Amino acid sequence: MTGSPVSRYEELVAAGELKSDPEQQTAARRLAQLRHELATQSPTGFLGRLFGKAPPSPRGIYMWGGVGRGKSMLMDLFHESLAIEQKRRVHFHAFMLEVHALLRKERKKEQGDPIPPVAATIARNVRCLAFDEMVVNNSADAMIMSRLFKALIVDEGVTVVSTSNRAPSELYKDGLNREHFLPFIDLIEDRLDVMPLNGPVDYRLERLAGIDSWHTPLGDAATAQVREAFFRLTDYSPDDADNVPSADLDLGGGRKLHVPRALKGVAVFSFSRLCKEPRGASDYLAIARTYHSVIIVGIPTLGPEDRNEAARFVTLIDALYEYRVKLFVTAAAEPETLYQAGDGSFEFERTVSRLMEMQSDDYMALGHGVEENPNI
Repeated sequence: MTGSPVSRYEELVAAGELKSDPEQQTAARRLAQLRHELATQSPTGFLGRLFGKAPPSPRGIYMWGGVGRGKSMLMDLFHESLAIEQKRRVHFHAFMLEVHALLRKERKKEQGDPIPPVAATIARNVRCLAFDEMVVNNSADAMIMSRLFKALIVDEGVTVVSTSNRAPSELYKDGLNREHFLPFIDLIEDRLDVMPLNGPVDYRLERLAGIDSWHTPLGDAATAQVREAFFRLTDYSPDDADNVPSADLDLGGGRKLHVPRALKGVAVFSFSRLCKEPRGASDYLAIARTYHSVIIVGIPTLGPEDRNEAARFVTLIDALYEYRVKLFVTAAAEPETLYQAGDGSFEFERTVSRLMEMQSDDYMALGHGVEENPNI
């Protein structure tokens, strides 16, 4: 791609594909500056580091904001226009899986600290490392990130550009042993320019136009609708449907929840996994904190014999509602007829009310998180 991120951004605005946004404009200018710095910088290389003559790497960029605010779009413009070969773009989840594999390999050698050789391997022929959707969901990642990224940025001279739904200070919030993670936040704020992108236009939500969030009855048509919602929310190609990554969500206390499909803050679960297995409010809150959008498939009608499943479903919806999570489902019935008889069916009416509200345009326009929900 030719042209700087600024010129390409202006072309998209002129073509009507984007609406001009001051925060996006500021980020585009900063990305264009970094593009120039990287293109004109002499590669550091091994000899430069060996003799202590390598210039400091250009400051990186950390773009954060709500869903659909243009973070990935701007990253695309930057990475595609960056005229150096020593660059790499990778989804953060896939990157951390790679890191853990490299660490296991190094530990088998029993030759001391594995972090420096792993960082050196990652930095080989890479001057700019770009991440999509930096998020920290488990203690295993949190425990190594400070040392790993210090080695990459400070020792290896790699410039990092990242997108995230969260401000640096909100990463791994309330996580186990978070004090070990805090130096990573300090490193980000010291070595990267932190740029918020929270403009008024949610482009991803606009792309959901024409797709409802509640789909009934169960069947191929309903499945096709939530599948389409997933691909629009994640910008993932339907042609790669078989390669959508999974995740293991850390629930604390050594417990994990397997997420069959998880990408860019969107998770897919079956009703059985969430509500037929013994789960409590803390499990559902972990899901709500981690994912801005949740797809639940296979919600059945519930009877008196399903009182436990109904009670768990109530707790699940309370957690998702509290954190303003966007909910997409396939269900056997509309909310008001899901659970009409059985223990707690009267109380279930509050859940029905919430499920109806969660389908509204006003609710769908809310940002992810609990702080500003006027209904809490």
